[in-house]
Amino acid sequence: MKYPVVIHKDEKSDYGVTFPDLPGCFSAGETIEEALTNAQEAAECHIEGILLDSEPIPVATTIEKYKDNPDFKDGIWALVDVGISKLSLKSKRVNITMPERLLNSVDYFAKKHGETRSGLLTQAVTEYMSSRQ
Repeated sequence: MKYPVVIHKDEKSDYGVTFPDLPGCFSAGETIEEALTNAQEAAECHIEGILLDSEPIPVATTIEKYKDNPDFKDGIWALVDVGISKLSLKSKRVNITMPERLLNSVDYFAKKHGETRSGLLTQAVTEYMSSRQ
């Protein structure tokens, strides 16, 4: 999932990163690039904690949802890609049945976007379940 982040910098401080969709998840870095790399790690760790608590993962929204929020007025917006399927939680192999045409579409989409079938399905199910909470 690609989460919007706002990057901010105060005088004499590192760049700070805030995830509006992940309350309590923050990061920082000396450069914008380092701040974004650290933000990805922070989000993965934060989401692992959410999963361990058996809570739903917040769905990533859009920058447009937050861009007019006065709390973020001086920030720079970016997207941080958090691969839910890459988290260090134990995976379990399952057998599912779906129409062959749909499976082909899933495989094509996954390959086109640099994902695996399992990763794409994991992300899709996570987003679906989070939107139904």
